Amino acid sequence: MLLLAAMLAIATPTQPNSSSPNSSPLDEAARAIIAGRLDQARLMIDVAPSGPRTDRLRADLAFAARDDREALRRYANLAAAAPSDLKLAERAGIAALRANDTERAAAYLAIATAGPAASWQSWNGLAVLADRRADWSAADAAYARAAALAPDEPGIANNRGWSLLLRGDWAGAEPLLAAAAARSPTDARIANNLQVARAAIAAALPARSPGEDDRHWAARLNDAGVAALLRHDRPRAIAAFSQAIAARDDWYQRAANNLTATTIAP
Repeated sequence: MLLLAAMLAIATPTQPNSSSPNSSPLDEAARAIIAGRLDQARLMIDVAPSGPRTDRLRADLAFAARDDREALRRYANLAAAAPSDLKLAERAGIAALRANDTERAAAYLAIATAGPAASWQSWNGLAVLADRRADWSAADAAYARAAALAPDEPGIANNRGWSLLLRGDWAGAEPLLAAAAARSPTDARIANNLQVARAAIAAALPARSPGEDDRHWAARLNDAGVAALLRHDRPRAIAAFSQAIAARDDWYQRAANNLTATTIAP
């Protein structure tokens, strides 16, 4: 099935200094998390003495493993004990967003972006949250803040492009997604999003009418996808079903089933 989504960048912990005779097992565990050797990191953390750093590494491990509810629980506990630590608020907010806990995501990301030291990851997370709420002006403002801090980060360009896809602005999304793909040519999510944008432009999908609500537009997109399938126009069908999913949650199952059937067909 085609993968279509904004991606939440994973902010890695600050990397410890390279191995030295004085490196501790927790230093090695932190390096293993950064390198993606999660099973190795888990073994080292499990035998480490309890303490604040071990607790934080357990949260980092859950985050890297995308065990988002566990990561949120652990980061929330840590943030309660250290409310001035913006990185903890950022991680809690992103974990909550990935777990679809939008209320807690909003609360933690508001903390993480409240001061001048806010990271691009925090602004990116806040922008994705605004997209989910269809608050396009807030999304644009947050993406601009993220891009100012990390202008070459492909995840930001991808997410800004996806945001425009959600609004039906295929032409505006394409250059952003093309730039993201150029910076990260092996990322399947970015490549798929770019494919949808280009298919939509080429196929001239139904444009959103002024004042048209999400449900009606999603229904028209789904109908356009079904019509495209009858004409054996798979690129247009993929683009239409994808946008119907994005436009209205109520249409998710119908459009998702249509998209699955389309993308797995020979």
